[in-house]
Amino acid sequence: MPPLTRWHLKTALVYFVAALLAGVALQARQAFNLPSVIVVLNPVYFHLLMVGWVTQLIFGVVYWMFPRYSKEHPRGNERLAWATYGLLNAGLVLRVVGEPLAGLGQAAGAPLLALSAVLQLSAGWAFVVNTWGRVKER
Repeated sequence: MPPLTRWHLKTALVYFVAALLAGVALQARQAFNLPSVIVVLNPVYFHLLMVGWVTQLIFGVVYWMFPRYSKEHPRGNERLAWATYGLLNAGLVLRVVGEPLAGLGQAAGAPLLALSAVLQLSAGWAFVVNTWGRVKER
């Protein structure tokens, strides 16, 4: 298993646990009538689960398992693949910080969310560019 795949998969596992904890906090709020401010975790929960866990897991497995690009570069451009990992995770961390701030009406939340979206979009494009040539007939 390539090192980048291990990083993607282990990072995905960390985000999965974080999403579960956010989900527990959201349910505890209802069950124990905790302050409604915990509702700001709703988008955090969703992004940790879908981007952090699912997307990260998919990216790691695709990098590892898809057909080879070429003999010289079996997995495409490795630098671009690492950039994808960095952009995706930087964007997700900014979203995890920015969503609660925006939900609480803090001015700092909006620019963090905008930067987060740009970073995650860039990660998506980089992933597609690096993976496109590996999707082919045998």
